[in-house]
Amino acid sequence: MANIAFKKLVEQEYAKFREDVKDVFSIAVIETFGHPDSQEEIIPDSDIDASLYNPQCETLAVYADGEKVGGVVVKIDSQTGINWLDLFYIYPDRHGQGLGLQIWRSLEKRYPKTRVWRLITPYFEKRNIHFYVNKCGFKIVEFFNKVHRDSSLHSGRNDFHDEYFIFEKIVDFS
Repeated sequence: MANIAFKKLVEQEYAKFREDVKDVFSIAVIETFGHPDSQEEIIPDSDIDASLYNPQCETLAVYADGEKVGGVVVKIDSQTGINWLDLFYIYPDRHGQGLGLQIWRSLEKRYPKTRVWRLITPYFEKRNIHFYVNKCGFKIVEFFNKVHRDSSLHSGRNDFHDEYFIFEKIVDFS
C-alpha cells in the first residue's frame, strides 16, 4: 500500500498539468480511434482550462511514496456536498499497480463532507467504466448520445465526445 499525498498546484504549474492530461487522455483515444485525421486536438486546452480556472475547483498533483504519479481536479460545492471529479489521471507506467483505487480512497478522505461524487467518462473508455463501477462503487446514472443530448455540455462535434456517461456515487455516512 502506497502512501498517497496531494499537493495543491498554483497557476504557474497548470501548463505542465495540462500537457500531462493531454498526453495521458490521448492514449485511449488513439488506441480506440487511431490518430485523428484533422488538426483538431484530442482534448482542447479550453476543456482542461475550464476546470483549472474554475474557482470551485482544486487542482492537485498526486504522489505515491513521494513520487509524482498523476494529477486530479475536483470541483467542490461545500453548500450542497455534491462534488465532481473533473479530471483524474495516472501516468501510464504506473497503471495496473492498484494506485487508482488508493488515490480515489484518499480523495474521499480528503473531502469527508461530500454527500455525492459525480464524474463524466466517455462511452468508449472501458477501463474507466470498469474502474469507477467495479472498483470505486459508482453507478451510471445517465448516458448521453445522439438521441439523448446534454445541452449544457454538448460540444456540437460528431465524434467520441458525443457519447458519455455520468457516474454518481452516493456517500454512505453510516
